[in-house]
Amino acid sequence: MSSSGNDARKANRRGAARLAAVQALYQMDIAGTGLNDILAEFESHWLGNEVEGEQYLPAQAAFFREIVAGTVQDQRKLDPMIDAVLERGWPLKRIEALIRAVLRAGAYELDQKQDIPARVIVSEYVDVANAFVDREETGMVNAVLEQLARQLRGGEFGRAAG
Repeated sequence: MSSSGNDARKANRRGAARLAAVQALYQMDIAGTGLNDILAEFESHWLGNEVEGEQYLPAQAAFFREIVAGTVQDQRKLDPMIDAVLERGWPLKRIEALIRAVLRAGAYELDQKQDIPARVIVSEYVDVANAFVDREETGMVNAVLEQLARQLRGGEFGRAAG
């Protein structure tokens, strides 16, 4: 039964793609870089190169591209969902750009990637946030994504949202 090790490796490769996607979304937000430019820049740096000792694969690049493009495409839908969960004095525009990128990418996957369990997505994006910010903010990322997961994927949590 070696499939669990294989699953872990697959999840790990996706984790690298998620981390890069959040960095790309952040750069687009801060620098106003266009989607095609950011994809080209990241992929030329990434594909076939070793980054932090990891060889990035075409499958990861495809996953990275899907998260970035999908998040950008769905942003008008995702932002109000995130804002509604944040409410209490923290509208999305007041949140640090990096956290905003994490929440948007996480919300995109919760909404669109039904084949990946919600809890996996939440914990992966908490890990991504952890790479950049302190514990208080990762706790907020966890709380927001978990609420979004319950709204979007109520069935996975034992009962429908509401």
